[in-house]
Amino acid sequence: MRHTTAPTVEDIVALAEEAFAAMPEELRAPVKGCAIVVEEAADDETLAAMGMESPWELTGLYRGTPLTQKSVLDVQTQPDTIFLYREAILLEWIDTGEDLFRLVRNVLIHEIGHHFGLSDEDIERLEA
Repeated sequence: MRHTTAPTVEDIVALAEEAFAAMPEELRAPVKGCAIVVEEAADDETLAAMGMESPWELTGLYRGTPLTQKSVLDVQTQPDTIFLYREAILLEWIDTGEDLFRLVRNVLIHEIGHHFGLSDEDIERLEA
């Protein structure tokens, strides 16, 4: 996908959907009930909870109960959600020159890792 203007939220949604569809079924199946939402940037409340000041530091976020902590007895009040933050993704895209599809896919995979109960350190080891 070539861009002459900054990719929109809808463009990032399309890339995330394409990336998700291309993932192996064993990775997608446990995530099917998890919503994937693209927003412009993380809000102040999210940044404060993450100990961050700048919305451009956070490209994605998993909010929910990791599979490793779920119980059939749990009453889920909110669906598990993966947030992708367009502005931070675009800033990283500009800074690194990485292919935008690959970048969106990597952020999505990283957040899916959190859904599986993996820490940032676990995910970094898997990516290395």
